[in-house]
Amino acid sequence: MAWGESKVWLKGGANEALYQNLLDDAAQAPERNRQRRKVIRPEDMPWELARQGVLKHLLNSQMNTRMETVDAYMQIIPPGSRSGKHRHLAEECLYVLEGRGYDLHQDCDVEITDTYHWKVQDEVKRFEWEAGDVIYVPPNTVHQHFNASPDRPVRLISAVNRIYKQCGLNDLEQFEDAPEYQPGMRLTEALVRQYLTGK
Repeated sequence: MAWGESKVWLKGGANEALYQNLLDDAAQAPERNRQRRKVIRPEDMPWELARQGVLKHLLNSQMNTRMETVDAYMQIIPPGSRSGKHRHLAEECLYVLEGRGYDLHQDCDVEITDTYHWKVQDEVKRFEWEAGDVIYVPPNTVHQHFNASPDRPVRLISAVNRIYKQCGLNDLEQFEDAPEYQPGMRLTEALVRQYLTGK
């Protein structure tokens, strides 16, 4: 043969229909999507008492919805409390539905070469917000949300793009748990109402 490297690339006898699988998946997508929900009712949005706090998942890759690119949840921060403190590679935006408070953000110095390294900067930045505002969290920023009211809850809607996760970079790290977090505890309607009222 004309190519000297043929002795190497001709090796191997495995056969797999990988391209055909892509074609089959694309052909099956319309039927598969018809079975996935475009409207998600409140009773189909799961609650979670997570390390990040009290969450009601609106869209999540683990829910059977048509949404392919965004995860979203509503977060309740009880009066005088705070969310967990975490960092993720994707940027995030949060709409403040109710309440007032502030965020603490720490930028990270990031180096991506053959490996991925980051270091939290010393400077802590404070951002005040109230109902009607949008909070922007830049990529790879350590952040935490605080409810500034002693008697009213905060409700936030968080939206994060899944693109990094789909590219194998699900870089999520929790530094501090929300005060309400108790491993294995299930949320009930009564408990959520308690978090909303602070009583």
